[in-house]
Amino acid sequence: MTDDVKKFFHNMIQRVNGLHCVMVTDRDGVPLVNLEKEKSIQIVMKPAFLSTFTLAAEQSNKLGLGKNRNIISVYADYQVVQMNKLPLVVTFIGAQNCNIGHILAMDQQIDTILEELKTAVTDS
Repeated sequence: MTDDVKKFFHNMIQRVNGLHCVMVTDRDGVPLVNLEKEKSIQIVMKPAFLSTFTLAAEQSNKLGLGKNRNIISVYADYQVVQMNKLPLVVTFIGAQNCNIGHILAMDQQIDTILEELKTAVTDS
């Protein structure tokens, strides 16, 4: 199960230019799958950073715009894309020139690959 997920995201890191890391976590920021090309972005991979997605998504829902699907954060040296796949959160960390559109275009494929992992998280 997780081998398929790891293989899928490893291939994604190879295909998307500038993508450094993909993490699949639960809603509290506990890493379930972690694939990285570079070790230089450790600050973004801390559970305190990763768990803020759930809080931010809940707060944005209070604006009356509906359920938040993605949050994109752009920093000086990198970009972070977080996808709401509750009970999972998928975090992509890329260079400042990473093609975010390429990542977002794979949304349906990501949903499909995560189905078994979602089931395992909700059943435990």
